[in-house]
Amino acid sequence: MLDPGRRPAWRWAILAVGILAQAATCVFLYGLPTLVPALRADEQLSLVGASVVVSAPTAGLLLTLIAWGAAADRFGERVVIATGLTLATAFLALTVVVHGAVLLCVLLGLAGASGASVNAASGRVVMGWFAVDERGLAMGVRQTAQPLGVAIAALTMPPLAHSHGVRTALLFAAACCGVMALAVAALVTDPPRPVRVTAEPAPSPYRGPVLWRIHAASALLVVPQFAVSAFTLVYLVSERHWDPTAAGRLVFAFQVAGAAGRIAAGVWSDAVRSRLTPMRQLAITSGALMTVLALGAWAHAWWVIVGFALSAVVTVADNGLAFTAVAEIAGSSWAGRALGVQNTGQNVAALLTPPLLAAIIGDNRYAVAFAVVTIFPLLAVPVTPARSERRAASPALLSTSEPAQPELGR
Repeated sequence: MLDPGRRPAWRWAILAVGILAQAATCVFLYGLPTLVPALRADEQLSLVGASVVVSAPTAGLLLTLIAWGAAADRFGERVVIATGLTLATAFLALTVVVHGAVLLCVLLGLAGASGASVNAASGRVVMGWFAVDERGLAMGVRQTAQPLGVAIAALTMPPLAHSHGVRTALLFAAACCGVMALAVAALVTDPPRPVRVTAEPAPSPYRGPVLWRIHAASALLVVPQFAVSAFTLVYLVSERHWDPTAAGRLVFAFQVAGAAGRIAAGVWSDAVRSRLTPMRQLAITSGALMTVLALGAWAHAWWVIVGFALSAVVTVADNGLAFTAVAEIAGSSWAGRALGVQNTGQNVAALLTPPLLAAIIGDNRYAVAFAVVTIFPLLAVPVTPARSERRAASPALLSTSEPAQPELGR
């Protein structure tokens, strides 16, 4: 998409807008669990019922990621992101006037389906405006949008719900999306696309196994990520007898460190001119750290906290690498759809991991659960197609102008 020599100064401003747009959707996509106590009180819901409500946006997201990616491939990133944010704003605002958990669930699901446009298209913008030698850094910075959005939700939505009700908190989420819809429409410019010499559509990059292997490896690596994010606080409170407030502050610090780790992984990938080799090495490290957690939980050792801290950084660091690799290998004609598939697989794994691990943990079987999780990153090591990646020798891969033809069977 972009030659290394062409570096428009406004690319960083576009990246900043993309991060804030992603963070705005993350406020309601991943920040709604902070409203569970308020939902139970306001809507008279059980814990299971409240959990269903807060998972509705993610369910909607899963249904439309690939469709939004295809739309971005055809119509461009700016119109897709702005349209999705506008629709999300409308659906979230409508929650103020409806009554009952069923209608609330429907509207939140529609909002999630609309907000998926940002997930599918914003990565495409990064690929287009950043040259290969800084693309890993840019995508790593973009990946900080999720912890930023969750932090915004944690700081604002529970107090709003406590003082003015759940619907007011959702109205705040609507305002975030509305503001960013205007910002995207005004400030984001679609990156240049290569001129095709033939009218025939670009060949599918899915004819070979490389993209499928990256998707599979990424889904496997989501399991340790969500094992750590979902159960660190619970473990500290129930097994180490920490005060919940103190544990929450520590987990927040872990999230900040994890965001920094995503950026560092992107810089690393730029330096070595590879996305998948660092990703494989992170998978090995993730497996080792999950073994540390299993042993620490079994021995009730104090150093298990150090394991949680390191795991919070390492288990999230591969996300940006996989996204960058997928877009570079898919090429500009397929990047949106490929990123949609990537997002879908990761979100399915994210939805399944906490409840399945909770069933294994039961009362206090954390050591067993973490030992089981160790299997997933270790499986990701051979699945990650690091040796099939064309690095600096492939102009197609580095420019993402057309689907690269990875070297297979090496």
